[in-house]
Amino acid sequence: MTATNPEDKTKQTGKMEPGAQPSLEQLVQRQGGRRPKRRWWWLAIALLVLVGGSLPFVLAGEKNSGPHYSSQSVERGTLVVKVSATGNLQPTNQVEVGSELSGIVEQVFVDVNDRVESGQEIARLDRSKLKDAVTRAQANLVAAQAQVMQTEATADEARATLNRYRTVAQLSGGKVPSANEMEIAEATLKRAEATVQSAKASVLQARAELQSDETDLAKASIRSPINGVVLTREVDPGQTVAASLQAPVLFTLAEDLSKMELQVDVDEADVGQVREGQPATFTVDAWPGRTYQAQITRVGYGSQEEDGVISYLTILAVSNDDLSLRPGMTGTAEITTLVRENALLVPNAALRFTPTVTQQAEQKSSGNVMSMLMPRPPRQATQNHSSVPNGAPRVWVLQEGQPVAIAVQTGASNGHLTEITGGELTAQMAVITEEVSGSAP
Repeated sequence: MTATNPEDKTKQTGKMEPGAQPSLEQLVQRQGGRRPKRRWWWLAIALLVLVGGSLPFVLAGEKNSGPHYSSQSVERGTLVVKVSATGNLQPTNQVEVGSELSGIVEQVFVDVNDRVESGQEIARLDRSKLKDAVTRAQANLVAAQAQVMQTEATADEARATLNRYRTVAQLSGGKVPSANEMEIAEATLKRAEATVQSAKASVLQARAELQSDETDLAKASIRSPINGVVLTREVDPGQTVAASLQAPVLFTLAEDLSKMELQVDVDEADVGQVREGQPATFTVDAWPGRTYQAQITRVGYGSQEEDGVISYLTILAVSNDDLSLRPGMTGTAEITTLVRENALLVPNAALRFTPTVTQQAEQKSSGNVMSMLMPRPPRQATQNHSSVPNGAPRVWVLQEGQPVAIAVQTGASNGHLTEITGGELTAQMAVITEEVSGSAP
């Protein structure tokens, strides 16, 4: 008989003899069995179910991932272009009253808000020294006039002496007086006449000094130069006024507060649109909700700079019959620079809009392992049909769901709407203003 190996017998029958030692292969088969194969089948089934359930959502995401657009209809209407500027209200004629003389304030006759008339005395300096100066000048004038009279008498005496010498010389046939005596008499008369002229000049000088002192005396009484209202008062009785290089300001007067002016600073970017005679409206913080009418009377050519900003002073005439406006109030003006009737208007957002090719479907699916494993339907790319040269004004409209550019010619703009002066755009056409990603509203 042929001997049989226990290991071969075990391989054939799959069973071990009692007392036999199991091999390594038998241990592996005993540990694994058929359970691992069954586990992989269950995992595959679960994966298929998960993929089948998520497929509708993936396809829906691919369908709704394209761009959508907001649009607005083109309308005809009135285009009003305005320029904004801020400034302060001032009287049409404001005068600062000061003193040319130094001295002590003796009296003040008016206060703030008092009405004054032209020539009315509103303050007075101490005049004692000025009165003394006037008296002294008057005395000097009298003395000079007396000196004129004395010199004229001397001149008359010298003239009489010369005439007597001439008469004697004529009667004596030229023998007497001598030629020397005649020359001396003529010279004496000339000196006397010159002295008279000098004395008369002294009179004029004395009179001028008197007038100057009288003027100073009059200036000690400070008077209003206009009919108006006292805005400010900067002086009190007993205060010393020192007028050295410039006259100190004692009062500020406004001539007529029923007519005022709004002084605004127009930016250099807007000054080219502003013209004399244009209407304007303005508001002040003191009267919220109330609008005042104004009109431009002057646009300054001279520039002014503040913090690196260039502006131009513009004056607006304002009626203030009810005296509700006061000097110094801050006014915010809206100057109407252009009114265009029956204009074809589009929103500025439509002129700024430019469509873009979006890749939202890919962005949403990037990083998703499941979507990488699943096949996707072909995506329809956004096509931006445009035959308009780059940089030319254009608007975009939808045709068959796709944005198409239309060339336009633009006119004036108020910052929100722009006038269309040429092109194929017509009223009631819907222009795209913005692109909205995601599902359609």
